[in-house]
Amino acid sequence: QVQLVESGGGLVQAGGSLRLSCAASRSIFSINAVHWYRQAPGTQRELVATVTTSGSTNYADSVKGRFTISRDNAKNTVFLQMNSLKPEDTAVYYCSALIIGYPLYWGQGTQVTVSS
Repeated sequence: QVQLVESGGGLVQAGGSLRLSCAASRSIFSINAVHWYRQAPGTQRELVATVTTSGSTNYADSVKGRFTISRDNAKNTVFLQMNSLKPEDTAVYYCSALIIGYPLYWGQGTQVTVSS
């Protein structure tokens, strides 16, 4: 099992930046992939970014060039740097951990609100 705790959300003006953190309760080397999802009211949860054990990354088209996912292995933490934020980025952001053979583990989410 793994527990995930997100932090770093808040209110920011359009064009601003935020950095979200996802702290894991175990070594992230033992986690096959860490994802950031987001969910706005009335919408389905959307996959935003992924980083794998090997360091490979993937992004949703809507955030490419603006968001960067990274990890600090020593701190068992995955970050999502969000730049050039837009009002449509407003959502609750969740991190999740994929460990093969187990259901996805989820954090509690952190609210990001971008004002125009």
